[in-house]
Amino acid sequence: MKELKINIKNHIIKPFFLLLGIIIFCLTILGFMSSFGLIRKEYYSAKKFNIKTIYSSVDYDNDKIDDYSDFLLGARKDALNKPKYVSKYYDNSYPPDNEGVCTDVIWRAFKHAGYSLRDMVDNDIKLHPEDYPEVINRDKNIDFRRVNNLNIFFSKYAITLTNDYKEIEKWQPGDIVIFENKHIGIVSDRRNIKGITYIIHNNGQLEREQDYLGTEEVTAHYRFDASLVDKDILFPFKNQ
Repeated sequence: MKELKINIKNHIIKPFFLLLGIIIFCLTILGFMSSFGLIRKEYYSAKKFNIKTIYSSVDYDNDKIDDYSDFLLGARKDALNKPKYVSKYYDNSYPPDNEGVCTDVIWRAFKHAGYSLRDMVDNDIKLHPEDYPEVINRDKNIDFRRVNNLNIFFSKYAITLTNDYKEIEKWQPGDIVIFENKHIGIVSDRRNIKGITYIIHNNGQLEREQDYLGTEEVTAHYRFDASLVDKDILFPFKNQ
């Protein structure tokens, strides 16, 4: 019986754990290679899934690129820049280009389209403080960099869309998505093999444009349409 136990250990258990170790090691290596862009990813366009891309009727900065495309381009520019994840207060509102958090992806995307999200949020808080219960003392330098404030702002001034990421035709480039009421990103024009859109966001990860939908609960999904927004809310971006 003792000899039988030894044989089982030598011929079954040891090889099993050896094989498991090799699999884990290979998956770890593949993960690192993917993160550093050493593995070529396959991206798919909306056209492959017979999905019509929606473009904004607004070109706020008059650059001949519609707002939704500008939001996408601005977010991707930030993703390619890969700012270090730094969460802190800045006296001049804006972190340097090499620093930021998830909300900084959003105002930078809006800046690329000509909007000052900082001033729009600040103006709305000033006009409607009752809508922002968490804002005790209005602070232009930080209020626009808080997910909860952006959620309130977009719930008022953007089109509210489905939270079901499997309704793939409802997810369009430039859309804004909030996860678990604490994280925010921009919808990409890239899709995975199932047609689910990638998300451009900053959570401190190496790869900023990710196949992320489905990893966390979606609690809000918006599409900003300036044509539906009161003129006293809209502000152009100005370097200050």
